[in-house]
Amino acid sequence: MTLPLMPKATAVWLIEKTSLSFDQIADFVGMHPLEVQAIADGEVAQGIVGYDPVQNSQLRREEILRCEADPNARLRLMETASPAPKSRGKGARYTPVSKRNDRPDGIAFLLRNFPQLSEAQIGKLLGTTKDTIAKVRDRTHWNSANIKPRDPVILGLCSQSDLNAAILAAGGNPSAPLMPPEDEDAA
Repeated sequence: MTLPLMPKATAVWLIEKTSLSFDQIADFVGMHPLEVQAIADGEVAQGIVGYDPVQNSQLRREEILRCEADPNARLRLMETASPAPKSRGKGARYTPVSKRNDRPDGIAFLLRNFPQLSEAQIGKLLGTTKDTIAKVRDRTHWNSANIKPRDPVILGLCSQSDLNAAILAAGGNPSAPLMPPEDEDAA
């Protein structure tokens, strides 16, 4: 069962403002009835200001009146009382120092095998800048002689699910065959 916000403060308010039994209050706030009785006796929670569950949309006044009339009834928390957790967007992706030199290889792999990916998608996927992507594409990167296209998933720069999602968003097929690596010795 979902508990109300600030259970002790809610218990203090219910003890002071209602004629509910200790069992009813304890059941609602998720405490032991003896702890609620200790709060009522002033032994516990001294100085805690009561938290009004009616004003804070956790209970309805009618629910309290119903439970005051029937000592066996149990208080029920309102459905809207528990706010849905807010989803946080993904922030900037951290790449360890040891893998930062692998980033241009991952960029080259994506540019070669998935040309439908935009620079913004590649940048978000690998945590790099559009400037770096453009330099790898134009072969003006300071280390372009040593860049070999390597799968960013194998390099640990992104997850396979993130890569597949980006490819699908760009309108590509993530299961399409990849270009074979260039063999410099065969030339």
